[in-house]
Amino acid sequence: MKVLEKISDILNKMLTFMGGVILVIMVVLTCANIVSRLFWVPIIGTFEMMGYFGAMVTAFALGYTQVKRGHIAVDVLVNTFPRRVKKILTLVNNFICCLLFLVVAWQIAVKATTLMKTGEVTETLQVIYYPFTYAVAFGCLILALTLLTELIRSFMPEERSTG
Repeated sequence: MKVLEKISDILNKMLTFMGGVILVIMVVLTCANIVSRLFWVPIIGTFEMMGYFGAMVTAFALGYTQVKRGHIAVDVLVNTFPRRVKKILTLVNNFICCLLFLVVAWQIAVKATTLMKTGEVTETLQVIYYPFTYAVAFGCLILALTLLTELIRSFMPEERSTG
C-alpha cells in the first residue's frame, strides 16, 4: 500500500509541476500575443495552443486536486448521514469514479492512437496533436490511480495517534 501511495504521490507532484510550467507558458504566450497585437500582428496559432495547453493543465491537475479534496462536492444531504453510511458512500463513489476515469483514459488514448495513425494536425500551425491527447489520457489515468489508492486506503485500519 505504501508503494502505491508513493507512486501516486510522485506522479501527482510531477504532473502538478508540469501543469504549472505549462500554465506559465500560457501566461507568457498570452502576454506576448497582447503586446504583439499593439505593435504588429497577433502571434499565429495562439488560440489553438491555448486550447491544447489548457486541456493539459486541467488534466494534470485532476489527481492533485483529488488528493487535496479540492473538487466540488455537494454534501448537504450526505452530512446528515451517520459516519458508517458516509464511509460506504465514499467507497462506492471512489470505486465508480475510478472505473469512470479508467474508461475515460482508455477512450482518450484510443482517440489519440487514431489521431497518430491518421497523421492529424492542428489547423493553423500544422502541429501533430496526438501528444496533447495522450497527455490528457495520462492525467485521467493518474486520477484513477489516485482514486484507487484512496479506495484501498479506506479498507486499511485507521492509524490511531497517541498523545
